Amino acid sequence: MFEALKPHVLEVLRDSALPVPERLQEVCNLLHNEIPVYDWVGFYFRNGTLEELKLGPYAGDPTDHTVIPFGKGICGQVALSNQNFVVPDVAAQDNYIACSLHVKAEIVIPIFVDGANIGQLDIDSHTPDPFSEKDERFLEFVCEAVAHIL
Repeated sequence: MFEALKPHVLEVLRDSALPVPERLQEVCNLLHNEIPVYDWVGFYFRNGTLEELKLGPYAGDPTDHTVIPFGKGICGQVALSNQNFVVPDVAAQDNYIACSLHVKAEIVIPIFVDGANIGQLDIDSHTPDPFSEKDERFLEFVCEAVAHIL
């Protein structure tokens, strides 16, 4: 499934007729619609020079978490660690920000531009422990492709 989606991701991101936010929205929609366990897909980006993340395009239920301080929740931890973070069971995480009672698992992959962590791709799932190494590698591919248009 992931290999079949890669060309579609690249096609969306290379469509220079669309502004970057619309291309990112299309990537969110694609992942949300094509991967059954991706119940919420969104981008968070560093808010200028502030030590916080600001919500960008996303697909899924609305969230109240439009600004996340560095260090808070899974996304905030990734902003500091610069490392992928796979959470098979969000209930087992002390520093988790609950977006929905339905969320059971989360995966967050940082986006680097010129070596700097400028944002991340955040995926929530209503399915316990749905993410494998294949998800992680595929989402790294998506983030690397996104970095080329930012």
